Amino acid sequence: MSNNEKRFPLSLSAVVDQRGRQGKISTAMPQTAVKNAANNQQHTQGVRALGNRLAQDIPVPMKPVMPGVGMVSDKFRQAMVSRVAQQGVKDPLVLSALQAIQRHLFVESGLASQAYIDASLPIGHHQTISQPYIVARMAEILRNGKSLNKILEIGTGCGYQAAVLSLVAKEVYSIERIKALHELAKTNLRPMRIANIRLHYGDGMLGLPQVAPFDGIILAAAGLEVPNALLSQLTIGGRLIAPVGGRHQVLQLIERLGQHEWKSTVLEQCHFVPLHQGVI
Repeated sequence: MSNNEKRFPLSLSAVVDQRGRQGKISTAMPQTAVKNAANNQQHTQGVRALGNRLAQDIPVPMKPVMPGVGMVSDKFRQAMVSRVAQQGVKDPLVLSALQAIQRHLFVESGLASQAYIDASLPIGHHQTISQPYIVARMAEILRNGKSLNKILEIGTGCGYQAAVLSLVAKEVYSIERIKALHELAKTNLRPMRIANIRLHYGDGMLGLPQVAPFDGIILAAAGLEVPNALLSQLTIGGRLIAPVGGRHQVLQLIERLGQHEWKSTVLEQCHFVPLHQGVI
C-alpha cells in the first residue's frame, strides 16, 4: 500500500504487523482535528503555547478544523474550555486539545446545538459521549504534567475522547466492544486524518496485551473493580484512571509503583455507563 492509499485511523492489526508483535506483557498479578499529532515536536510546542494562553483567559482566535464551520462554533468551544478551566482543570496541553477538537462533529446533527454544554450526550446503543469536564479531568490526571508515549482507552464510543487524547500522547490505542460504535468512531475520525490513533474492536476488559505495556490507561465505563488484566498492562510508573462503582461511582487512580506493587487513590464522584465484557 502506498503512502497515498493509507486510511485513517489505522487499524490495530496494521500497527502490530509492522512491529512484528514485539509488545510484551508483565506477568504480575492483581485493572478534522490537527495534522499528524504523532510527528509532533513542533506541533506539541505550538499546542502547549496555545494552552498557556487559554489558561490565562486570553481570547485565542481559532481557525475551524474543517471547512464550513463558522466562528460561532469556535466561540462556543472556547466558552466550554473556559468553564472546564474554572472547574479546576489547569493542564495547558489538555485545555488546548479540548479547544482544538470540534465536539459537535461527534454527536448527531440534532444534538449539535448542545455539543458545547458541559454534559454527556447520547450516541446510541445506550452509550454517551462524556462531558467535556470529565474528559479533560481524566486526561489531566493521566498525564500528570509528563509526556505520554503510549496510552490505552477502554470504550472508544464515538471517538471524541480518543481525538482529544491524540493531542496529549504520542500513540493512542482505543478499544470498543460495540461493533456499530467502533464503525461510528472510524467514520468520525477518518476525515480528520489523525495518524496516531489505532482503533480496535474487542473486549476492553482484556486490554491489548499484544502492544502493552502502556504509560496510561483510561476507562470510559464503570465496573465494580478495575480488571486485573489492565493493571498488568501498565508500565512501571504508569497510571490508570477509571470510574468504579455501581449506583455511586468514583474516579479511581491506580499507579504502578513496581512489578508487584500498585497504589490506589479515590479522587471524586462521577457517573458513567456500566463496563461490560465481551463484544456485541
